[in-house]
Amino acid sequence: MSKKEKKDKKVKGEVLQEDIHLDIPEDEIWTYQIEGLAAPHINKPYKYYNLKKAIFVIVIIIAVSLSMYFSIMALQNETFEYTQLENGYEFTKFSNTGYLYELDIDYVSNVEYIPGNNDPATNFNVVKDESKPITSVRQFTLNCDDKIRTIRIGADVEFVDEKAFYSCWALQNIEVDENNPNYCDVDGVLYTKDMTEVLCYPCDHDEYLRQKYGYEKELFTADITAEYERDVQTYVVPSSVKRIGAMCFNYANLRVIYLPEGLEIIDTLAVFKLHERKNEWETTPSLHSIFTYKAANITDPHFTAAEALGEVYLSLPEGLEFIGSDAFSYNQNLQYVFIPASVKEIGHHAFWDTCFKEGGEIKGVAVMNVAVSEEKFNELTVGDNWIPQYDYLLFKKNIDITYSATRK
Repeated sequence: MSKKEKKDKKVKGEVLQEDIHLDIPEDEIWTYQIEGLAAPHINKPYKYYNLKKAIFVIVIIIAVSLSMYFSIMALQNETFEYTQLENGYEFTKFSNTGYLYELDIDYVSNVEYIPGNNDPATNFNVVKDESKPITSVRQFTLNCDDKIRTIRIGADVEFVDEKAFYSCWALQNIEVDENNPNYCDVDGVLYTKDMTEVLCYPCDHDEYLRQKYGYEKELFTADITAEYERDVQTYVVPSSVKRIGAMCFNYANLRVIYLPEGLEIIDTLAVFKLHERKNEWETTPSLHSIFTYKAANITDPHFTAAEALGEVYLSLPEGLEFIGSDAFSYNQNLQYVFIPASVKEIGHHAFWDTCFKEGGEIKGVAVMNVAVSEEKFNELTVGDNWIPQYDYLLFKKNIDITYSATRK
């Protein structure tokens, strides 16, 4: 084929692709049918329309039902998660169904849903496998749970990470099986069995104390009485305690804490951001005083009178060696701190944001009192920004330090 013939053929092909115009009478515009194509359905029902619609609805219902079923199954499988160990099982993750208010940490458990029951508050049971004891609880297992009020720790649990119950806002008390050789509780607060370490003061323990001592409701800041502060917002750490664990009292509603002389360690975030209700919607810093007492054989954490604790002084305890990072951060209601000569190490931001400037006056911890000389203090291991700061012009300024201070 010559080049001219190819060109003519191409031109002819282009001609065949010209637009086709249909001459449709105006009165037939909605009913006109082109040969070989289906007739228009304007204002006409499709064939088997109702049947097709019913099938579509059924398909949607089945799809939604399957989605809900698999969501429930996923929830069932993820409520409790464990890892097998040589000596039992480690509890690694808990995702509340939304209606679990008490939690037993003793055996591997599973949520089983009740067929035909659509009430999410009652449509499940927690089933335990007593052949699989829990021996360990991992950090952040109950991270920020806001439903659980009571935790019961079984006899076989050997290790509970101090961060296991981090920010469990509704947690009121922890109960430990009396046969557990590693842990115990003292009126709902978690301790090691030998009572040398206090590990977890539940975030909402004040609610437990309100009920115990007969207060009908929570009192807000302006209405708090001396009796309420004594019974609900004061805590006496037993005299046997040598260490306050990491995150132990964080976010607690406490105004006064009594520490035993001989306490050696206040760990990371141990007394972090204690607060109370200012009103129905707001919170405000609560901790205003830390006392040390000298009496021995104190086991009852309920404060009755200072005389029962022997000699009492306003300070961190003599014998204290370590103050962890952020140990007292964000306690702006704290009025006085005295660091004894026994302290060897202070972590970063240990007293961060415990002061503020208002009306040109520094409030909170306005001055840091240190027992040793400046030269001796400079030999300590001290983290960055351990001392509180306040706004100064466009900058932050450290509060003053009084070295070789005399304790109040």
